[in-house]
Amino acid sequence: QVQLVESGGGLVQPGESLRLSCADSGRTLSRYTIGWFRQAAGKERELVARIYSDGGATYYADSVKTRFAISRDIVENTVDLQMNNLKPEDTAVYFCNRLTVWNRPVWSWGQGTQVTVSS
Repeated sequence: QVQLVESGGGLVQPGESLRLSCADSGRTLSRYTIGWFRQAAGKERELVARIYSDGGATYYADSVKTRFAISRDIVENTVDLQMNNLKPEDTAVYFCNRLTVWNRPVWSWGQGTQVTVSS
């Protein structure tokens, strides 16, 4: 069954780093614009980073700019999110998905990966 699988989350202290990975069992992610979203408890899901299929240009939400970096691993067929200097407000479940030109998700959501930043 084709599906998105997010991994790499965990419990870290403020200022620490995590690297999330988005994998797909049946689709070549490099063909698509892929975004990382997050959803904190009681809040709407928000787009935090995006990498385009054409040329690999990136976008970041202001809240994560300079701290997060999205990239592709063509060999492993993943889209990764390096998260540095994590803050408590980064606590959320993180998801990835293919995006339309209007930043709307295209595929079914995976289960996500929990990131908890707490001292």
